[in-house]
Amino acid sequence: MPIYEYKAYAPGGATKSGIVDADTERDARNKLRKDKLLVHKIGEVRGRGAKRKKKKGEKTEEGLMARTMDARAARQGPGAKQNEIICGSTRQLATLLGSGIPLVESLSALVDQSEKRVVETMFRQIREDIQTGLSLSDALARHPGWFSELYVNMVSAGQATGNLDVVLKRLADYMQLQRGLRSKVVGALTYPMMMLGIGFIVVTILMAKVVPEITAMLIDQGKALPPATKILVMISKVFQEYWWVLFSAIAIASTIIERFYKNSDKGRLAIDKSLLRIPVLGELLRKAAVGRFTRTLATLLQSGVPVIQSLDITRKVVGNRVVADATEHIKDRVVEGTDISTPLKASGAFPSVVGYMVAVGEQSGELEEMLDRIAGAYDEEIDVVTERFTALLEPIMIVFLAGIVGFIVYAIVQPILEIGRV
Repeated sequence: MPIYEYKAYAPGGATKSGIVDADTERDARNKLRKDKLLVHKIGEVRGRGAKRKKKKGEKTEEGLMARTMDARAARQGPGAKQNEIICGSTRQLATLLGSGIPLVESLSALVDQSEKRVVETMFRQIREDIQTGLSLSDALARHPGWFSELYVNMVSAGQATGNLDVVLKRLADYMQLQRGLRSKVVGALTYPMMMLGIGFIVVTILMAKVVPEITAMLIDQGKALPPATKILVMISKVFQEYWWVLFSAIAIASTIIERFYKNSDKGRLAIDKSLLRIPVLGELLRKAAVGRFTRTLATLLQSGVPVIQSLDITRKVVGNRVVADATEHIKDRVVEGTDISTPLKASGAFPSVVGYMVAVGEQSGELEEMLDRIAGAYDEEIDVVTERFTALLEPIMIVFLAGIVGFIVYAIVQPILEIGRV
């Protein structure tokens, strides 16, 4: 059933806009007329054949947003805000289906309670696709800006096994845990970056504005400046005259590193290897990648996704090229007929305890449960490493910034004291 976007006048003269589904534009106008709305503009957002349309050259906001999200998802996957929306909707859908409500009616409930227009439109489109004969997984696959490959495959497995509500609940739990893990890692890395950024800005202001005025007075005295003060004057001139070069160099270097990381396989591997070698930080990143590997693989296997496909999906979400390459190697070996634990131990990307626990899980037939336990243990270890990383970095940053400020103060005060002795 097509979806129409409208602008109309409500009783009293107030304007109202929204979307409505109907077979034809005339039916849409009749529906709105029954709601006592006088239609001013109306246009089809999405018609039959899964094509977005516009009326008289007008681009709808929902169509533009959906196309933007799908294009971005092809490059980097759904964003954090979209994941949050989908996580809540997934849990609600699981609850509705678990209560015995049919799928189409459950989707109608999601449509009615959607707060954002683009979300409402997306669920309307999914409901329409299901009504025309598509499965839920196929309908979700048409919206890669919202639903990842992992999500679609788990829903497909849930439909095949008849446990869709259970799989959806497991998906919601997985997304919530992954969001928490991402927040821990990002939070641990944000603090030092903020400290460095603020420190750099403060030092730049001191060197470009404050120090030149003070050193100018010292130079006017006609006395020979101490070596520390000469160094400070030289650095101050660089900041004063070429501060824009420093900021531009930092911006250009950041852009080059980012593009090198995203577009070059060798570059990503080299950067990820280097990050893993950094004390404490490398341990944090490795534990986060291993925790994501075990949690994702456990969730996929528990939902009935085949092991080869599960490993392939897991490789794409671990977030570290070293662990991703190891996962690809494990998948290739499993295709040849070996178990998971043997290539996992030999890869060197995983701690030895993970390999032994996976081997025990395979031998006992409880691999999914064992992977889930490993993920839980690593979540706790990440908390400990995050606290240690922050506790270690804070005094280092304070000493570093204090050293810079101390040198500036010393270089300014020393000639002043010498002048006072004369």
